[in-house]
Amino acid sequence: MLPRTRTLVRSMTFVAATAVAAGSLAACSESAEQVPSIGYAIDNSITTYNANTTAGSVSGAMAAFGRVLPGFTFTGPAGAPVSDTDIGTASELPGDVLTVSYKLNPASVYSDGIPMSCDDLVLTWAASSGKFTEDVDGSVKPMFDTANNLGYADIDRIDCQSGSKDATVFFKPGRSFTDWRSLFGATALMPSHVVTQRTGVSDVVSAVNAGDTEALSKIADFWNTGWNLTPGQVDTSVLPSAGPYRIDSYSADDGLVLVANERWWGNQPATDRIVVWPRGVNLNEDLDKNSIEVVDVASGSAGELGTPSGFDVQQIPSRSIEQFVLATSGSLGDEAARRAFAHCVPRTSLFEKFGQTENAPQAGLGSGVVDSRLMAPDSLVYSDAAAVDGDRYANSDVEAAKTSLSEADLDQLTVRVGYLAPDPVRAQIVSEAKAACAPAGITIEDASSDSFDPASLQSGGVDAVLSGMAGKVGAGGTASMIDARGALRSGNGANLGDYGNARIDQIIDQLNVDASTSAQLGLSVEAENILWTQVPTIPLFNQLRTVAVAPGMSAVLVNPTRAATGWNMDRWVLRR
Repeated sequence: MLPRTRTLVRSMTFVAATAVAAGSLAACSESAEQVPSIGYAIDNSITTYNANTTAGSVSGAMAAFGRVLPGFTFTGPAGAPVSDTDIGTASELPGDVLTVSYKLNPASVYSDGIPMSCDDLVLTWAASSGKFTEDVDGSVKPMFDTANNLGYADIDRIDCQSGSKDATVFFKPGRSFTDWRSLFGATALMPSHVVTQRTGVSDVVSAVNAGDTEALSKIADFWNTGWNLTPGQVDTSVLPSAGPYRIDSYSADDGLVLVANERWWGNQPATDRIVVWPRGVNLNEDLDKNSIEVVDVASGSAGELGTPSGFDVQQIPSRSIEQFVLATSGSLGDEAARRAFAHCVPRTSLFEKFGQTENAPQAGLGSGVVDSRLMAPDSLVYSDAAAVDGDRYANSDVEAAKTSLSEADLDQLTVRVGYLAPDPVRAQIVSEAKAACAPAGITIEDASSDSFDPASLQSGGVDAVLSGMAGKVGAGGTASMIDARGALRSGNGANLGDYGNARIDQIIDQLNVDASTSAQLGLSVEAENILWTQVPTIPLFNQLRTVAVAPGMSAVLVNPTRAATGWNMDRWVLRR
């Protein structure tokens, strides 16, 4: 077991607006001089500006660009959407069918001088709805490589006059998506005018409304890959910002440099320059050099974090669930083989070694092994959903694993587990699983690499992915579990294992429109009965996050969700 970073919280600010205690770390002295640049380290790679693609959703894009590409809401520390009125307002209109009026701030404009418009909402819906498909080698596939279409697929149409600041979003009858406030949120709205400039399609709204296949194909091609980022080869002309920061440069040596957006119409950022350091930097070396002042990483993922004297360090359970995502083809194509693997994984001891804080709560996030894939541990119905079958897989059971192997007509089984390396904690999780499974005739191979792509699960490169929620390497999760549900819904890009069950699809769709306790209880219990039989994933525990903050920092508020601690980076101040 890796030594866990000790909890050294010296101050705590309670933020009533988010209904959660979030650490406001490292107070500063007003008499000290303000530093013009702050370094922020995350535990994920930044490969694209577009956090909505399959690749973007598992990257660090959402953690890096929440204040570069804001939306109508952001994910607050409690895991729920919080309105961002700098961008605009969203109001539910009366009627039998869910209808929402979106009004962009009249002053809203991108950093390149082009105003925000409802065209941006139409582009987001077109890309994330799954509505537009094409024939690929005889198979019908979505044009847009979106990670998760839940909620957007429930939208029937958007009334938008191209260039307008107003849009009316009409949902399908009977599809009143309960988490509609999370739609069109931070990092979801991409600049549609860049698409028109780069594709030659003059009007995104007209193309979408007409279902113009040729135009939509061009739009999708750019949306899928046109915002990819390669350090040292960044074209900032395709990266306009609608937030308080914009991208200035991105290189391996200097990191992702965000600077104040001169066209931002809201409160100006408290610090003019934030440098985001993605996965791969030497944290301890850079901390010693004073080039990083805020760290938000999975606990132990960078080894022992030897923070310099004076840093405040907090270790907290996040809303992301550490888990094995299993292929549903190849060596794990038989559900009995997946059950065999689940039986031998020592879930309880893994939680105790890698998921348990020193003062673990009795219930809720971080209280124990996670036994439900669809309900958060702090939800009202979690205990009932978790009681279905999780205990049967709580500890390594060699005999049960052998029995399941026999049901799959197997004597031996090899499971190649992939993850983004180096990661000492995930390496030890794989090692512990290997030792526990060997007596059952199950060989676990560590197939990690420093360029590992979770999508290789579908291509047969590995048999399992060890990751956070929905394949995320770093920060992840929301209170609604929308990413987790999307990762089990057939047809979604985030469904890395290509799992498909018509009844699970129906349950997820119903959970998303019926918030009543009775429905949530009955449906989640039924779902977990199916999921613990077919085992598309093996949930382990709420991923622990370590947030370290330099002395002299103020306004750093921990956010244990997909938004990460950088959710309010425009309020950060460093004084020395």
